[in-house]
Amino acid sequence: MQNVLFINKPKGMTSFALCKDMRPVFGTRSIGHTGTLDPNATGVMVVLLDKATKANQFLTGVDKEYIATIELGYETDTLDIDGKTTEERAIVPFTRQELEEVLSSFLGVQKQMPPLTSAIRIKGKRLYEYQREGKEVEIPEREVEIRELELLEMKENEIVLRCAVSSGTYIRSLARDIFAKTGNLATLKDLQRTRTGSVTIDLCDPYEEVIKGNYHLHSLHDLLKARYFSLEAEKPEDIRSGKPLQLSCDADRVYLYENEEPLAVYERSADDGLFRSVRGLF
Repeated sequence: MQNVLFINKPKGMTSFALCKDMRPVFGTRSIGHTGTLDPNATGVMVVLLDKATKANQFLTGVDKEYIATIELGYETDTLDIDGKTTEERAIVPFTRQELEEVLSSFLGVQKQMPPLTSAIRIKGKRLYEYQREGKEVEIPEREVEIRELELLEMKENEIVLRCAVSSGTYIRSLARDIFAKTGNLATLKDLQRTRTGSVTIDLCDPYEEVIKGNYHLHSLHDLLKARYFSLEAEKPEDIRSGKPLQLSCDADRVYLYENEEPLAVYERSADDGLFRSVRGLF
């Protein structure tokens, strides 16, 4: 079934609002997405329709790629240009080679301090709720992985980077930390997500065209088989009934389908080695 959209989200729109706008286009309220973008960020959003929303939990947590434009010389309370300036400082000059060396030092697994204006939950509340209430809260560091950093453009007070990162990485925080190593304050000016998992920006339909009815639908089957060990079901009726299965494969999680129609995701049990249904997708 073709029930997945790849949309290029415009600036100034929340991810929730984008999904809400899809309801009248497709005549359904059952719409979700696989990863939030900040309102003023643009780029790749994978949107799931109807039954495809059942697979949401299996499509998150993928690597992302961004093009980030960063301004130097000041910092805001949100670490991007939408916030209030909290500090200004003269720019400390550095060479391209010096910046390249700093970028190299950030590659790999590391701890990152998320921005206060984020949707991370602490004691049942999101961080941005604490900020709105003016309350202090201890923010735990998160483990992230920076796969690639490429310097695309360098001006006196503006830098453009390509960042390939693990899921959960905050580019606002990454910009702050990178340029702190050069002795500078930094604020994220513009952010475009150019890839999420295997979905790249060139595959995305512009939001403005989708709401007019001009769009391309994609297969949930293709997304799932790209992430998980996949098998065509020999006995689909067993899978629909949630029957445990004995499967010959090394994977611990398996996606099962019939004629490219999603049926279920199964996981291996540590007790007896049988695969048991985690989520039906039919």
